[in-house]
Amino acid sequence: MGLLVEGQWQDKWYDTESSGGRFRRESSKFRNWVTASGEPGPNGDSGFKAESGRYHLYVALACPWANRTLIFRSIKSLADVIDVSIVHPHMLENGWSFDTWGPAKGDQLFGSQYLHEVYTRADAQYTGRVTVPVLWDKQRETIVSNESADIIRMFNGEFNAITGNTDDYYPPALRTEIDEINDLVYHNVNNGVYKAGFATTQEAYEQAFEALFTTLDQLESRLGAHEYLVGNQITEADWRLFTTLVRFDAVYVGHFKCNLKRIADYPALSRYLEQLYFVPGVAETVHLEHIKQHYYYSHKNINPTQVVPKGPRLPFEVWK
Repeated sequence: MGLLVEGQWQDKWYDTESSGGRFRRESSKFRNWVTASGEPGPNGDSGFKAESGRYHLYVALACPWANRTLIFRSIKSLADVIDVSIVHPHMLENGWSFDTWGPAKGDQLFGSQYLHEVYTRADAQYTGRVTVPVLWDKQRETIVSNESADIIRMFNGEFNAITGNTDDYYPPALRTEIDEINDLVYHNVNNGVYKAGFATTQEAYEQAFEALFTTLDQLESRLGAHEYLVGNQITEADWRLFTTLVRFDAVYVGHFKCNLKRIADYPALSRYLEQLYFVPGVAETVHLEHIKQHYYYSHKNINPTQVVPKGPRLPFEVWK
């Protein structure tokens, strides 16, 4: 997992020494918005108008953050509006690559070898991590956003006039509660598994571990009484949690040492996970082979042998 420094690639892992062994995720650098009118969104520049065929999405099937955007691309009827390139699951000394393997067919726009080349197309002096997802504007030849939380909200509402799909996963009446749940889930679950897995001291690991399972217990109780996290409908909050849950037993339990319980040991979370998985168009965004190959093969500091486990046998194999 490297980064660019003034446009030059460096193979450099996260610095946990200066943070007491704690993993700290960097903020996304590109934060523009596509809007229905082309006017500015909550942040960034104007001029990114919702148009069919104008935008291209770069994703990794392994990545939970990118998985969010693929889900919204599917459930919001955007597959014919926004095309996509999928990176290879192995993220090695050159970062995400466009080697072909299974559904990874290369960079469909530029024929790039590595994702960092897409970043330097947008900014030749870019400094920062090279992450997925990336939403690219073909017209202005730049990155609109590399922040998944923003991209899913663009997909949720800004293309409705084009697709005719008005399903709203961030309804105004529920936004305060959705934001509160998102904040809890992001810090302790979505990013919490990484805080545990990438920790380099016992103290940092145990703090992340305790916060993770305390929150999963709270979510289990909440979902034991309610079908969804907020209100009586599926919202953005559910999809943001789903992409971590669907990877949990296959990867985070073993690889990231998040092994107090499996999601399979939580009745309400298991029911909820299965229900979301069967929403039309969602199962196709979950690729367990890419997921396991990425984590176990790419993180050589955690798994130096790069041996990828065959198990566990998961319900998804039966559901499909």
